[in-house]
Amino acid sequence: MNITRRNFLRQSSVAVAAGMVTPSFANAINTAAGQVAASDKLNVALIGCRNMGFTNLTRILNTGQAQCIALCDVDNDILAAKSKALSELQSARFQTFKDYRKVLEIKDLDVVIIATPDHWHCLQTVDACSAGKDVYVEKPLANSIAECEVMVAAAQRYNRVVQVGQQQRSSNLWRQIIDYLDNDGIGRVSRVNVWGNFSYASQTKQPDGVAPANLDYDLWLGPAPQRVYNPGRVHGTWRMFWDYGGGLVTDWGVHLLDMGLWAWHNTSLPSKIFACGGNFIHPEGSHETFDTLQVTCQFDDHILTWANNVNEFGPYGKNYGLEFIGTKGTLVANRDDWQVFPTGNSGIEARKVADDDKSHSVHTANFVECVKTRNHQTACTVENAALCAKLAHTANISARLGGVALQYDETKKSFNNPDADRYLKPTYRSPWKFPTV
Repeated sequence: MNITRRNFLRQSSVAVAAGMVTPSFANAINTAAGQVAASDKLNVALIGCRNMGFTNLTRILNTGQAQCIALCDVDNDILAAKSKALSELQSARFQTFKDYRKVLEIKDLDVVIIATPDHWHCLQTVDACSAGKDVYVEKPLANSIAECEVMVAAAQRYNRVVQVGQQQRSSNLWRQIIDYLDNDGIGRVSRVNVWGNFSYASQTKQPDGVAPANLDYDLWLGPAPQRVYNPGRVHGTWRMFWDYGGGLVTDWGVHLLDMGLWAWHNTSLPSKIFACGGNFIHPEGSHETFDTLQVTCQFDDHILTWANNVNEFGPYGKNYGLEFIGTKGTLVANRDDWQVFPTGNSGIEARKVADDDKSHSVHTANFVECVKTRNHQTACTVENAALCAKLAHTANISARLGGVALQYDETKKSFNNPDADRYLKPTYRSPWKFPTV
């Protein structure tokens, strides 16, 4: 039988799940992966079509290796607008859905892009993995630590390729920085300061109301607690409310803290995390997450910090960035450039390096390649994204408890503080159930 890409994906997944990967079959998989015809495109579906979701889809389609066969959104207006836009991008026919579970029933679907609010990431990713689909999911990985862990378990159990939308892992600019630091560019680094100051961290209060007819609000809420509709808690602003997101530290924070973790090639959480925060700049706002936050992460041989507020300015004239402090100098970076400031007579040169950052496109292209070759080591793996998200969630939990120092035990799945444990796992609203793997 001629092995097509789709047959190859199905056979390899079944074999791995059943524990039947013999050396001869593994060689056949590798051979088949290398012989995939360029015309045999990946069938892709998008769940959550607004903003980054459709941007990710567009970039995947631009690789020429995929076609979209389904769009899914709980807002009919968004679904209609993105259907029109997709029709202008491809000639292939596609279906539209409101309920993501119907999407996962499509037999020939290979890949699911998940760009829904954070509180939906876990359930949709686990369901997609169990249905035999590979997944590109937006950051942060999930809205709680327990959700992160079950997503990692699902990807591993079902042998799925999972890419998380922390695209700086694919950026040439950031790879230059890590290489420079790895080669003793500024000497021994003992501290990294990270900040992200954005005005959208505060939200103006709006009155409760009735959900518009175009929005299935009950399905938008999904596993989150039931509450009266408020336009200030949905599209574009949901991440500033604990039921759906974690504020700036889980939004921009996971991108930037990831770079701090990468600098030491960390694969485990700090020994201690403590944070203080509050809504000090706009206490009259509706936002629940912190408009002002300060976090300290203690590792064995270095410190990593995070700070945010709603005033869009910061150190070195950058409203977001990282400051690596070494024995020979300081390296400062954001997505525009990186600069080195020598210390005294350290002997290193001052420099400024700018880069045309195409990391978004490179990141999605990496995902497509990994799916086609069955390479689970995507540029941002589910394990790496879980580490970043768990760090950010722990910071929020510490601040919500008034600044207690927290340690998370990966084996016991608990904190050193029982009050913190109640934030580990959300209670899903019926009929939705927390996934098990």
